[in-house]
Amino acid sequence: MTLGARMLKTGIAVTLTIYVTSLLQVTSPVIAAVAAIFAMQPTIYRSWKHFLDQLQTNTLGAVLAMIAGTYFSKDPFAVGIVCVIVIMLCLKLKMEETIGLTLVTVIAVMDASGQWQFALNRFMQILIGIGIASLINIFFLPPRPRDHFIAQIEAVFVKLSLLLRTVISNELRESIFRDEKRELKDALDALSAKFKLLEEEYKKLRGAKLSSIRDLVVYSHMLAALRKGFDVLETVDQHYFQGDRDEWTDAQFDRQLERLIKLHEHVLLRFDEKLKKSDRSETERIEEECQTFMREVLNWSGKRADADLRLTIVSASLFDYGHQIGRLDKLVEQYHKGETSKAEARQ
Repeated sequence: MTLGARMLKTGIAVTLTIYVTSLLQVTSPVIAAVAAIFAMQPTIYRSWKHFLDQLQTNTLGAVLAMIAGTYFSKDPFAVGIVCVIVIMLCLKLKMEETIGLTLVTVIAVMDASGQWQFALNRFMQILIGIGIASLINIFFLPPRPRDHFIAQIEAVFVKLSLLLRTVISNELRESIFRDEKRELKDALDALSAKFKLLEEEYKKLRGAKLSSIRDLVVYSHMLAALRKGFDVLETVDQHYFQGDRDEWTDAQFDRQLERLIKLHEHVLLRFDEKLKKSDRSETERIEEECQTFMREVLNWSGKRADADLRLTIVSASLFDYGHQIGRLDKLVEQYHKGETSKAEARQ
């Protein structure tokens, strides 16, 4: 396990919060430290939104807790009722993520039993923790969701490449293949969650600029291409080995998978500008090779009296994967043209 930036920033936020509350001679810095832990978010936009949401719900919770504490003291039944009311209000305001820390505020303030100065002191501790964590998250090693997303794309592609290159030849042990495929699915799900964070960051902080929209379109198609590759794995697993095939068929499908993986790799390398420029579009090659392969499979199946439609299903999945790679290639080409135009405009 590696030490991530968020782990490091959480530790720094807790340390700094305790230090600041000690300087302010706060009686118990624990609540402020807990608030700092809750406030550490994965993106700058989330940090800012979390700070504003927590400010609203914690203020509301503290006021209700002060009033309830004045009349009912620390009665457990009253604390429970106020907690339920606060949860309902947070849900009504669509600020579900603030519920945990707001309940900490409610319990801490009601524990003061109506002592307004002490309750206000507890409330200020929580605001200090949230504020320090938010500032550290924004200014110290700020989150870079784009860099993380691209790095994750490359890592998922490496895992997908291994499985696609060995799925027809059936070289991996069954247990290893199952474990690797499960890990790949989990990685794709995590990548989808990362894309949602990235999309939120771009739309909320950068606005609907053409460059931001272009970036998001390319990233979404990168994710879609990986998902199409995973669909190929599923289709091969469900249909290919149950189909009527021979050594020639295995060689043809294995060769086509190798081509597609290589083309997918080339498109990702072209996005990173690591390949030499070519006069011929990669998309043309992809479309030609996919169409040729599909015709060969259909022609081969048509000559057999006992033609198995399972192999046609697999070839259609490969064609769909290749089509998605072709679309991604066109978008990458347009993306770099846009970047070039933007650089020229600056000059």
